[in-house]
Amino acid sequence: MKQEITVNAKTIEAAVAEGAEKLGVSASAVTYEVIEAPKKGFLGFGETPATVKVCYVSSPEMTALSFVKTIIRDMDIIADATISVVPGSKRAFLINITGEEASVLIGHHGDTLDSLQYLANLAANRREEDDESNYTRITVDVENYRSKREDTLRRLARRMADKALRYHKNVTLEPMNAYERRIIHSEIQGISGVTTNSVGADNNRRVVISCDSTSSAQKTPARPPRTAASRIVPKNKIEKRARFDDSLPEYQLGDSYSSDSSIDDAEAENDTDEI
Repeated sequence: MKQEITVNAKTIEAAVAEGAEKLGVSASAVTYEVIEAPKKGFLGFGETPATVKVCYVSSPEMTALSFVKTIIRDMDIIADATISVVPGSKRAFLINITGEEASVLIGHHGDTLDSLQYLANLAANRREEDDESNYTRITVDVENYRSKREDTLRRLARRMADKALRYHKNVTLEPMNAYERRIIHSEIQGISGVTTNSVGADNNRRVVISCDSTSSAQKTPARPPRTAASRIVPKNKIEKRARFDDSLPEYQLGDSYSSDSSIDDAEAENDTDEI
C-alpha cells in the first residue's frame, strides 16, 4: 500500500526525516520528491522552506501488521503484535498478539479473532490498479489460541465418535466455521466405524458424526422385544428432548445432540441431550 505526505521544513533532509516519522517508518525506507527547494533569502527576508512529498510503499504483510497494531492502540489494549513467515510458504504470514489484555480480542470461540483476521487480510490485499502480485494470506492469533482450540476440537471429535459408536446414534455438534469443521472431519477420518457429514447452511452449518452403515450393521445386536416392564422409566432419570432448528430437517429420532459445552471443557460428561 502506498502512503504519501507533504512536509514543509527548513531543509530537504529535515523534511524527509519529519515525513518518515509521521509515516511511522525510518528515513531510509521512504522515497521523496522535492516540490519546492528551500530559499535562504537575504538578511532573513524572503526565506522559504523546502516542500517535499514523502512516499512509503509498505509490503502487504506490514500493512496488515500496522492495521492490527492500530486496532490494539485505538482499543487501549495492553498488548503487542509481531509478525513471522509461516514455515514452508512465501506468501503466508502469522501475526501473533501477546499481552495482559490480548484475550479480549478472541471472543466467543474465536469469533472476534476471526473477524480481526478477515479485516487484516483485506488490508493486506488492497491492491493498486497496476499491482498484479500474488495474494498474501494473513493468520492472526492471540497467545497461541488457535493451536489450543484445535487440540480441544480434536479431543471433542474423539469423544463424540466414541459416544456415536457406544450408543449407535448420530451426534450433532454446535455450528462451526469451515476451518473448525475441517478439523473435526480430519480427526474422524482416522477413527474406524464412524463417518461425518455437514448439515445446515451459512452460520448454522454443523458436523454430524454417525456410525458407518456397514460396521454398525455388523456390530448392532438385535433388540429384544419390548415388554410393559421395559417401558418403565426409572424415577431418577428424566427424558430430555432437544430443540432443533426447523432449518435442519436432517435430524432424526434417536440422534444425540451436543450443546458443545465440551469445547470449553473437554472432560465434561453431561454434554448431550437425547431423544
